[in-house]
Amino acid sequence: MRVLRPEAALLLRRGREALAGAALTLAAIWLGLTSYGITRWVAVVLGLGGLALVWTGVQRWRFGRGGGGPGIVQVDERRLVYWGPLTGGVMDMDALARLDLDPGARPAHFILTSLRGERLEVPVNAEGAEALLDLFAALPGFPTETMLQALNRAEGPVVTLWRVPNVIVLPPRERRRLH
Repeated sequence: MRVLRPEAALLLRRGREALAGAALTLAAIWLGLTSYGITRWVAVVLGLGGLALVWTGVQRWRFGRGGGGPGIVQVDERRLVYWGPLTGGVMDMDALARLDLDPGARPAHFILTSLRGERLEVPVNAEGAEALLDLFAALPGFPTETMLQALNRAEGPVVTLWRVPNVIVLPPRERRRLH
């Protein structure tokens, strides 16, 4: 017997981290109001942990695109592997020079460019793409909120989300002409 529609179950599954954080925060508030002494300090720490869980859970909820798109994303340490139906590739985050988002593509794509000018395009709804949030958030100074806002746009130009400071990366075509 089904209790929830499949769409509602998927929505709850995507937001489970935020919901767990909200439950932990509510439990911490109850504990803090009904106890005293050191238990109240434990409740404060639990409440702060719950709020942090809500914050990261909401970001994941906003980032998730539901999967089912073209290709499969795998993340191993700081290496991104994309297995696509027509293209694919590997990108080490240590060699990443630039990260762009093309919201006008169907579906929208992340465009990763290495220091050598090699490009890897990954659809935002590829299977396993939810792992990209943690991978990108580990980049120094990465603007998570800017990325989440750009993901909500349906049209528009390519948005540069992050790049290595003080490094100029030439596109592969221009690089070939210079040599």
